[in-house]
Amino acid sequence: MTSLAPQTVLLSVYDKTELVKFSRQLQALGCSLLASGGTAAALDEAGVSRDSIEEVTGFPPMMDGRVKTLHPLVHGGILSRREKDHDDVVNYGIKEIDIVVVNLYPFSKVVSREGCTHDEAIENIDIGGSALIRAGGKNHKYVLVVVDPNDYSEVIARLQEDALDYEFRYKMATKAFAHVASYDIAIAQYFSRAEKFPETSFLAMTKSYDLRYGENPHQEAALYSVDDSTSVGTVVSANLLQGKQLSYNNIADVDAALKCVHHFPEAACVIVKHGNPCGVAIATNAEQAYQNAFATDPTSAFGGILAFNVPLDGDALQVIIENQFVESIIAPRIDATARQVAKRRSSLRVLELEVPFSLTNGLQYQQVSGGYLLQDADTKKLDSGSTKCVTDRAPTKSELEDLVFAWDVVRYVKSNAIVFAKEKRTVGIGAGQMSRVMSAKIATLKAQEAGLQLDGAVLASDAAFPFRDGIDTAAAAGIRAVIQPGGLRRDQEVIDAANESGMAMLFTGVRHFRH
Repeated sequence: MTSLAPQTVLLSVYDKTELVKFSRQLQALGCSLLASGGTAAALDEAGVSRDSIEEVTGFPPMMDGRVKTLHPLVHGGILSRREKDHDDVVNYGIKEIDIVVVNLYPFSKVVSREGCTHDEAIENIDIGGSALIRAGGKNHKYVLVVVDPNDYSEVIARLQEDALDYEFRYKMATKAFAHVASYDIAIAQYFSRAEKFPETSFLAMTKSYDLRYGENPHQEAALYSVDDSTSVGTVVSANLLQGKQLSYNNIADVDAALKCVHHFPEAACVIVKHGNPCGVAIATNAEQAYQNAFATDPTSAFGGILAFNVPLDGDALQVIIENQFVESIIAPRIDATARQVAKRRSSLRVLELEVPFSLTNGLQYQQVSGGYLLQDADTKKLDSGSTKCVTDRAPTKSELEDLVFAWDVVRYVKSNAIVFAKEKRTVGIGAGQMSRVMSAKIATLKAQEAGLQLDGAVLASDAAFPFRDGIDTAAAAGIRAVIQPGGLRRDQEVIDAANESGMAMLFTGVRHFRH
């Protein structure tokens, strides 16, 4: 297949970025321009000569612009298979179109805007543009379709070199069909918004970048983002200030740390390793929060991911890098002194969130063999009105504060999860065990290895205790208060164990399994 020698370019774009410059470059290369509606008006204002769609079709735009390009003389010009359709082109006076430059109404942005009405949404469903893109993509053997202003410069360079070959047209057609598919998915999601679990579910994503590898070096991987309205304020949109691009495991751990740290109104630090918090603390400032979080489990913190919910200064970062090896650090803001300190560890990945963290409250997707599990995000907060004290002794004020803190942490620890806390810092974490009592034993062991005192500490359990053994283990370690969902057949046996040890126990009625 020989390279394309373009003669006619159809321009119909909502996003007019670089439109005038691109159009002038096309004309300088001998291309004739055919434009519609607002695109034609923009070219006229800039003094760029062009032909109009209505001159081709013989029809003016009608129905408030709903119908402009939907005409056989336009689509015939795009879909013509040159030699094969030559007779029809001649008989019907069709002017063949060689390049189709189209992008669509901003449907997603419009419907995500507060106060958007249904009528506004409907009017931002692009019909003619989608049809033009599909036609150009279908006939990519002869036609180049361009949907992204970022591709204009390459198109011009290839025109200059007579290098609009089939491979490039195929690549651009692929991008065009993906563009339309993503657009259609946004519309379908809007129309099915009243159904939490519609008959057909869609998920459109855009590749951010390729990763060096996945969880392991033999696995290929890439990072994808969803639309801008839901990715702002997340790990996907974080600004990498220094260091190598995040790895697959880095991204997963940063995300886990961000989700945990955002819960706390005070200055907080969360250290995550392999998807689990290994230290969490809140304090008066970032440095103290870090030191308390690190003290929970210094061994596991090595090579961990650190997240803060307050700006990070140079003094705090200096303490961190002198104290341990860190893979990545993320905070809402990294101040100038911290940036200078970070340069002393060039391998350290430093990320700035720039905007408040945005917890995704929509549906969560979990891939399984042959399909996906969909569920609500677990965003339920502790409701003090429904929390019930089930023991003879109620928790003290300080114990209650620690119980609330531990409950906010335990939801981010993989099941079976046990969190010991004291003075708003974790002092032992047991995660991912097949039995709850083993998680309690591990949390105890972690505290002992770190030299932390458990006398007067509290315990949070992500799910109910099925037997009293977990309570007995905690009591022997010095735990004085427990928060757990309750609701199992042997609840009374567990309550009796707590009473025998003088523990206070709260039932939440809510479980926070995390698999």
